[in-house]
Amino acid sequence: MGLFDKFLKKEEEINLPALEVADDEIVALADGELIDIATVPDPVFAEQMMGKTCAFKYGEGKVVLCAPANGTLGVLFPTGHAYGVVMNNGVELLVHCGVDTVNAKGEGFRLLNKKQGDAVKAGDPIVEVDVTKLSKTYDMSTMLIITNDNGLGLEFVDPQPVVRGQKVTK
Repeated sequence: MGLFDKFLKKEEEINLPALEVADDEIVALADGELIDIATVPDPVFAEQMMGKTCAFKYGEGKVVLCAPANGTLGVLFPTGHAYGVVMNNGVELLVHCGVDTVNAKGEGFRLLNKKQGDAVKAGDPIVEVDVTKLSKTYDMSTMLIITNDNGLGLEFVDPQPVVRGQKVTK
């Protein structure tokens, strides 16, 4: 290894198996636990002020959060703490990783080869989150919010263990 190799080293790529998900389905971002949104210590999320909301808890270590649906990456915060997907059917989703994690200023988050405006498929890796590091300072509940249900009246399933790609709406 040369002197500059560690500085020029390409970030390791995250390769996850592709998922076959219908355009109208919303799925779990990663393996974890879908929890009662009312237990999240932030009233904006807990009281679902931004739209129908569910929350997930993940284990320790680094967790790769993926697109919850097929569509377009409508917003991707450079800090990695939040991103949004506009589904192919017009439904708008927002993923917010942790409570007040905007204050981490990107520490503990790594964006993964996607940029705002990219087409995404459900299960595509979007951001890697160092849950262990961030959980020392922040509640690491990860919210999935339907900010615009396009008149479909979508509802989330009850709390339960989930795996990446599992449908999370009724």
